[in-house]
Amino acid sequence: MQLTIRNLSKTYSNGVQALKDINLDIPTGMYGLLGPNGAGKSTLMRTLATLQDADSGTITLGDIDVLRDRDAVRQVLGYLPQEFGVYQRISALDLLDHFAVLKGIPSKDRKSVVEALLQRTNLWEHRKKAVSSYSGGMRQRFGIAQALLGDPKLIIVDEPTAGLDPGERNRFHNLLSEIGENVIVILSTHIVDDVKELCPNMAIINEGRVLYAGTPDQALEEIVGKVWKKTVAKSEVEAYQARFGNAIISSKLVAGKPILHVFSDENPEDGFTSVAPDLEDVFFSKIVI
Repeated sequence: MQLTIRNLSKTYSNGVQALKDINLDIPTGMYGLLGPNGAGKSTLMRTLATLQDADSGTITLGDIDVLRDRDAVRQVLGYLPQEFGVYQRISALDLLDHFAVLKGIPSKDRKSVVEALLQRTNLWEHRKKAVSSYSGGMRQRFGIAQALLGDPKLIIVDEPTAGLDPGERNRFHNLLSEIGENVIVILSTHIVDDVKELCPNMAIINEGRVLYAGTPDQALEEIVGKVWKKTVAKSEVEAYQARFGNAIISSKLVAGKPILHVFSDENPEDGFTSVAPDLEDVFFSKIVI
């Protein structure tokens, strides 16, 4: 099954054009949608999840017209939004059972489905605890459990690892990777490592436009030999920024010293050395240049 998006646009009532002629082909597996905050990712995710209308364009999931047949989409959709509310004193077991009722899972199957999902997301030992008392990572795993109800063909997860500690993030990555073997999983994030570690296909979006769509390896190949680095003093950073402007695609501290990455076809000046690009360089070169 493939998700096909053509010429999708959305402008809000305040005049903000959140999506500008989006075109994407998203196959089965993990698909990374990478972009900074405010890039339009959440607008696209909400549109795919049938939570808001588009102004123009088409979306098809297999033979389903996503914009016209919302009920059919919701039958095969799992959605984990960036933030989701829970009842304060309801246990994970009872809350997931409640969601299963809303999803239309028959009563004869519900108990086994709920228990299997809590086992799969490693929450079985905590099933009687209120979800509101869960840690951030546990709550996200519960969010995936509810998204998996009904054996969805399309799963959308919006900024799922923001705020998670490294251990919880790794556990969540392992869970997503397992899920993404047989269904379409769209991972919307501003965290480059999430896409690098999980997604064989990706797109970069900013200001409502798709700046790149393809594989991470193809993206890296495009900028081989064009990324240069130099360690400078903190007092020199502003001068380099004034001189090179948007050619500086990143500046970060390593062991307390700023390291500049500059995007250029040639060595920008003495002291810079060529560096093998990583996906972070791809991201910033697409966003900044």
